[in-house]
Amino acid sequence: MDKVLDDSNAPFYRWFTGGELNTCYNAVDRHVEGGRGAQAAIIYDSPVTQTVQTITYAELQDQVARFAGALRAQGVEMGDRVLLYMPMIPQSLVAMLACARLGAVHSVVFGGFAPHELATRIDDAKPKAIVSASCGIEPNRIVKYKPMLDAAIEQSATSRPASSSGSARRRRRR
Repeated sequence: MDKVLDDSNAPFYRWFTGGELNTCYNAVDRHVEGGRGAQAAIIYDSPVTQTVQTITYAELQDQVARFAGALRAQGVEMGDRVLLYMPMIPQSLVAMLACARLGAVHSVVFGGFAPHELATRIDDAKPKAIVSASCGIEPNRIVKYKPMLDAAIEQSATSRPASSSGSARRRRRR
C-alpha cells in the first residue's frame, strides 16, 4: 500500500491507494484463522418457510471457496461483473462473498424483478455470469425465477448464456 489517505486531489480523496483489500478475507477467513471457525457466522430465520439455519464461519468459508471455484470454472476473474438474481437466502451471501474472493464485482437484482427490468440491469452490468435461484417463496405463492430470467436474457441486447445449465456465455448483438 502506498498511502492510507491520498489527499493530493482534494476534495476527491482516495483511500488505501496501491493497496489490495479482500472483503471475503475480512468477513470470513480471518475469523476461521482466529479460531472462531465453529462460531455462527449466519443465522437464517425465515418465517415464510419456517426455516432456521445456522452456518459457522468454517462452513461458510468452505461454501464460499467452492462457489468461487465454480465461478472461476465459468471464466469469472478479477474485475468481471456477476449479476445475482436471488431472494434473501444464505446462498445469496455465499455468492456475494465468492465474487469478493475472486475480485469480481457483483450486482444484486432482487429476485422476482420482471423480465424487462431484469433485462435492463443485464444490459447495464454486462455480466460475465448470472447467478439465479430457481424460485422465491412468498407468503401466498412461489415466484418462478427461471422463466423470468430466460425472458430477460432474450430481451437483453448484450449477452445470453449458451444454455440454461450455466455453461459459458455467448455474446450477441441486435
